Amino acid sequence: MNNKRGLTRRNFLKKGAMVTAIGAACAAGMVETASAKSGTYATLIDLTKCDGCKNEPVPKCVEACRRENEKKFPDPKKPIKDLWPQKTHDDWSKKRDVMNTLTPYNWTTVQKVDMEGEEIFVPRRCMHCDNPPCANLCPFGALNKYSDGSVVINHDLCMGGAKCKAVCPWHIPQRQSGVGIYLKLQPIPAGGGVMYKCDLCHDRIKKGQIPACVEACEKRLGMKKPLYFGRRDAILKMAHERAKEINGFIYGEEENGGTATIYVSKTPFEKIDSKLKEAKSNLTMGKVLNPLRDVNEWAKGFLIAPLISALGAIGLAFYRRKKEGKEEGK
Repeated sequence: MNNKRGLTRRNFLKKGAMVTAIGAACAAGMVETASAKSGTYATLIDLTKCDGCKNEPVPKCVEACRRENEKKFPDPKKPIKDLWPQKTHDDWSKKRDVMNTLTPYNWTTVQKVDMEGEEIFVPRRCMHCDNPPCANLCPFGALNKYSDGSVVINHDLCMGGAKCKAVCPWHIPQRQSGVGIYLKLQPIPAGGGVMYKCDLCHDRIKKGQIPACVEACEKRLGMKKPLYFGRRDAILKMAHERAKEINGFIYGEEENGGTATIYVSKTPFEKIDSKLKEAKSNLTMGKVLNPLRDVNEWAKGFLIAPLISALGAIGLAFYRRKKEGKEEGK
């Protein structure tokens, strides 16, 4: 492994020990939930203003997201092995141009809903929950919730176990097989690839910049833009003012315990959700509760986390030792 990418035997074993402790805490029902902080950032998406960039070849938010994150997209090693012990694997590498859903190569998409003769366009990407079950319950500790509000996958630690997708109410993260640390640790029942999703342009935020999707929307529509970015308390205030103005509704303030992606619409989100389900979309907008409200029940499904973390650490140790032995024998 390349140490420059932040993954060494020492820090992997350290991370494994941390996850083991977290797994034990989950089993004992001792996981604490976090609440939203006023210092975190959030995005407001006003569905009354979004036109889906109908006259553009590609929605500007989608285009900007792909351009910004292209360097992070996976480059799988062929031939791609099946997920052990399964006989399947996830491969989006030949469908990189797909934009009508979320993929490892497309972290933002725009849905269209026909509502009684009116078109409603809904930009979708990670909701960046205030208390994300994906980050709290990842067996490998590969997801982090940062103080700026972003939920970010560490691609150097992710083994593609897809627990994040399983616990996400919107099933946002998507897996690409044939990449990641699991290639050095097989065969173990611990995933098979790396998970990918929007990271709220975490690197841009650290530099004092706004997310690429918001910037692109602003460049196209100026003051008429549907996307806004700022401190979460200010964004929530803006959302409530806009909802009051249009006699509308808010989505994301309470869903899954609260998120950093807030929507406002004059159409009830229950109706939008119903239309999305009719279209058999994987990205719905129903009311959801955070599974960590009943963490003991969820913990039962993650009792294997300490075991898998230990197996992963041991596998990596053997791999490094074997490699070092070969180098010494040269």
